[in-house]
Amino acid sequence: MIYKFRVILDAEEDVFRDIAIDENDSLEDLHNTIVNAFGFDGMEMAAFYTCDDKWNQDEEIPLFDTGDNPGEGLTMADHILSSTFDKENTKMIYVYDFMNMWTFFVELAAVEEAESGVSYPDLLFTHGIMPSLAPNKDFEADNDDSFNEFEDDYDEEDLDMFDGDDSFEDYGFEENWN
Repeated sequence: MIYKFRVILDAEEDVFRDIAIDENDSLEDLHNTIVNAFGFDGMEMAAFYTCDDKWNQDEEIPLFDTGDNPGEGLTMADHILSSTFDKENTKMIYVYDFMNMWTFFVELAAVEEAESGVSYPDLLFTHGIMPSLAPNKDFEADNDDSFNEFEDDYDEEDLDMFDGDDSFEDYGFEENWN
């Protein structure tokens, strides 16, 4: 079977590509097809992310094993499309180049029989022109209290080492050591 995907750049302007790829290909093959379809050089890191129907990001599937113990983490090459996508799981987020954060929405649009004489993967349709720079992303916290755990809760007692007649000699240093 052939999986037909629509890959949409997360931008204000409509930029997308429709791709057909064999169900036995891997996410790495889909990655390479997306790189070619959007004109990237393929020299940057990338990852797919599982997500729910509302595009809420979940598990990362990296291009390379980035774990602490080499060989333990699954990569794009380990995920076959037919085992990754089904009727309930039709969406993924794809990020290319973590410095620029090119972000794409990947959605399985159809599963069809292969056409004779067509080699896959195949770029079926292109719409829109890729911008020269990745669209800006505004990363915002879900609530205003998200950084409260990082606030410093020191009080005046924490600063008492500088008060009174204490000298640096108590700490093994002379006051004018340099």
